[in-house]
Amino acid sequence: MNTQLLPSPGTGAQMRPAQGPAPVPEAGRFAGQHRRRLLRADVLTVTAWSSLAASVALWLADGGLTAVSSPAGMATALGIAAGLAGMDLVLLMLLLAARIPFIDGAVGHDRALEFHRKLGKPSLYLLLAHGLLIAVGYGMAEGLDPVSEAVALWVLVPDMWLAFISLALFIAVVVTSLVAVRRRFPYEFWYVVHLLTYAAVLTSLPHQFSVGGLFAVGTWQRWYWLAICIATGAALLYCRIIQPVRATFRHQLTVERVTSVAPGVVNIEMSGLQLNSLSGNGGRFFIWRFLAPGLWWHPHPFSLSAEPVRTGPDGHGRLRITVRDLGRGSAQLLRLRRGTKVAVEGPYGLFSSAARSKDHVVMIGAGIGITPLRALLETTPFTPGQATVLLRGHSNQELYLGEEILELCRQRGATLFHLTGGRDPGSPDSWLPAAEHRAGYAMADYVPDIAHADVYVCGPSRWAGNVLDAARAAGVHEDQLHHERFDW
Repeated sequence: MNTQLLPSPGTGAQMRPAQGPAPVPEAGRFAGQHRRRLLRADVLTVTAWSSLAASVALWLADGGLTAVSSPAGMATALGIAAGLAGMDLVLLMLLLAARIPFIDGAVGHDRALEFHRKLGKPSLYLLLAHGLLIAVGYGMAEGLDPVSEAVALWVLVPDMWLAFISLALFIAVVVTSLVAVRRRFPYEFWYVVHLLTYAAVLTSLPHQFSVGGLFAVGTWQRWYWLAICIATGAALLYCRIIQPVRATFRHQLTVERVTSVAPGVVNIEMSGLQLNSLSGNGGRFFIWRFLAPGLWWHPHPFSLSAEPVRTGPDGHGRLRITVRDLGRGSAQLLRLRRGTKVAVEGPYGLFSSAARSKDHVVMIGAGIGITPLRALLETTPFTPGQATVLLRGHSNQELYLGEEILELCRQRGATLFHLTGGRDPGSPDSWLPAAEHRAGYAMADYVPDIAHADVYVCGPSRWAGNVLDAARAAGVHEDQLHHERFDW
């Protein structure tokens, strides 16, 4: 066995680790898993479009088109349809952000949030159109201008003042979610403002059931609308509050020790109960809240850097995350004290074996993004020769947990490359060190069969984007690329 690492193809001798105690996957076992996941994604897509169509069908089934006999009726009808469609999109947005395991396991947490963000503007435009068209339609019927009609609605119609407040809250949430605005404020400010979405939904509900006849008492439309609103609220309550509280009490995590890995990087080891239920989630992320003064309300999304280890017959065990000082929030974690209690949510995301579609696997990480790959390498199934690991850093010191990964590669039969050195400033699209880039190396030089592998990428956003582009250029299909985004 040759344990020498390759800094680049063709230089040095390639490592051929010994066969370790790795689980031996059946050939093609991931193809069925992949098909089932795509089927779940298709079901979700069809359900979402059906929900939107159903919201308008409610109005059509109630004879909505019969009211379109005048310009005023036309404006009112369009306003009602826009309101129904807009509210349906808002409910879909809430479900996408609820961290529901079925959605998370089908499309991934980051893609669910991406869809959530994409629905923000259309839903706001529909709700604005709803308010404007209703004011115009009612005003035309009563001989009032839209502003006077809006004032009359606020003053005279029950629950309409709540609807106006709801619309103002939706505007505030969507505007503060725009990238250009969001970057001007700290995450905590944006998060608190974003919570107003729930207040906006709640204040919008009364007028939907008290104004007009579509959702009148006794109609099936009323029961349908109530059902989807209650189901959405129940999903949020269970997945965002009840489940995290249960997980925190079940595992009773406590910080055992904080040890230095490199300047500004530490391992945080925690002990707890029933940690075996968290095994096999290497690569997925958890949200940690360290219950210490000034820290308890800060959510930290970190993946495990080592799988849970059972230390006692009662299910007691240890797990570990690795944290780098990347700002005010993470810097405080470097000074955590032993005995600090920890609240936990998760696991979330699809950066795991659940996303595998091929027997071969490639893991590419840079900087602190190397550490989740260490946990993924620990458990993801492959036979010797079916896995390749590429670690990227400016220096060997930046290849965090590199020695542990080397040992895992030896035990499991993975091929490992260390790619160190600065980037070529004249080639911002490169993911390789300057020397390798200038020498003309490409992705396939490290992994010749990469087109037939699942590729996991974790590292800084821009660098990861370059890696994904290089993998696509090497023939890797989009479904085989796995990269979890943590930006907000």
